[in-house]
Amino acid sequence: MSTFLGMPATPPRSPYGTGNLRGERKFPKAAHDELRNEQLRRNLGRATHTIRAKRLNVTGELPDWEQLRDAGSAIKTDTMNRLPELLEQLEQKVTERGGTVHWARDGVEANEIVTRLVKATGSSDVIKVKSMATQEIGLNEHLESVGITPYETDLAELIVQLAHDKPSHILVPAIHRNRDEIRQIFLNEIPGVDPDLDSVPAHLAAAARAYLREKFMTTKVAISGANFGIAETGTLSVVESEGNGRMCLTMPDTLITVMGIEKVLPRFQDLEVFFQLLPRSSTGERMNPYTSMWTGVTPGDGPQDFHLVLLDNGRTAALADRIGREALNCIRCSACLNVCPVYERAGGHAYGSTYPGPIGAVLTPQLAGMHAAKNDPNSSLPYASSLCGACFDACPVKIDIPSLLVELRHQNTEQAGTTAEKLAMKAAAGVMKSPKLFTAAQKSAAILRVVAGRDGQISHLPPPFDGWSNSRDTAAPPKQTFRSWLASDEGAATMRAAAAEHEQKQKKEEDK
Repeated sequence: MSTFLGMPATPPRSPYGTGNLRGERKFPKAAHDELRNEQLRRNLGRATHTIRAKRLNVTGELPDWEQLRDAGSAIKTDTMNRLPELLEQLEQKVTERGGTVHWARDGVEANEIVTRLVKATGSSDVIKVKSMATQEIGLNEHLESVGITPYETDLAELIVQLAHDKPSHILVPAIHRNRDEIRQIFLNEIPGVDPDLDSVPAHLAAAARAYLREKFMTTKVAISGANFGIAETGTLSVVESEGNGRMCLTMPDTLITVMGIEKVLPRFQDLEVFFQLLPRSSTGERMNPYTSMWTGVTPGDGPQDFHLVLLDNGRTAALADRIGREALNCIRCSACLNVCPVYERAGGHAYGSTYPGPIGAVLTPQLAGMHAAKNDPNSSLPYASSLCGACFDACPVKIDIPSLLVELRHQNTEQAGTTAEKLAMKAAAGVMKSPKLFTAAQKSAAILRVVAGRDGQISHLPPPFDGWSNSRDTAAPPKQTFRSWLASDEGAATMRAAAAEHEQKQKKEEDK
């Protein structure tokens, strides 16, 4: 359909080929390779089981946990319904307090804005607070391409950066690494590190601290994300566990915050709900060790030049989806990853996106699309789930992820055009509409018993049906169909006996 003046256009997705919202391979192929990595599976199993247990303990302490989830869901739903006005209010309040607000349609614009702001300071280095939004747009790679060196200060993000790797978890980016691997990364990549460094966690953390301390003291520009932005006051907030965020947010002269537009909340009081939901759902803690909040610029205290970059990058497209917009309620706690049996076995890299796991399988296709190119890897993500529902039970804001995945599967089918699967389903529908054709198909299906194994299961089918048998076994057709059995003397006798038994039971009931 062509667009004409007065007709609203479809909101743009994240531009194809930019950022980190699309892998190079579809999920089944990537997961197939990751499943062979036994060390990865051990690392993931230990970490996710530990976080799950901690989360269950601290959420079980609150008698009103379900009411808190309801409140969080209601606040986020109200926010999405009023997003434009809340963003304008946020801009006004930030500006009133001495900050500068920039609007970025996509990751390309956001990267250009941040680069321009950093260059204006004359600095060639920046320190960074852990930020999913900057990972999403590939900010580090862009800065390096123009001669600016970014230093991740979150310990897990630092490990990933030094290893020239990619994050595999929303909360714990280096969850796929163990302490021995981390030790070797530090020995290879940190200048001047003690060659006798062992793999004791405290010693590894001390080595990272010594390396980062000089960066904190000398770097004049910091880049952060934001967990929440308050429209009512213009306040931004970052929660973290190590104190590196507090250093980045207070010591540099210039602070640049890149925030997805869905992170806004209407009122300061709303933080009361989310500061209880987020730490319990993410790290299994009653509160975050470090909660930093700032409102614009305070003379003589903290950064004196503050910039807020509001990032769309496909979020408006997700908002326009009547059903899928619920995914924008996500507060990036990662609880759904920690309970997902698919994520636990395949790991985050198999998803090919900054956002792995169940919420990533929903959010990534909405932000970047599923059919931006032929055989788009994102089209496989809605199928990267068993639909067991554990993610819905764990989500602190009650996002119905299984239902959203089913909807995305429907959208993928509708967008895919004519496929072998569609033709097969159309042919099956035609057969099932005709009793004669259906009877003939049942009789013909008996030939499949030839390819069944001794266990009565069909494990291998010839093309084009091998896609089905590659991922599941199918029971061989029975020797006799139900319809043929029903029409036989045995079937008729069995039905008469069942009818007589039912009649006797009814009579006994009536006699009572």
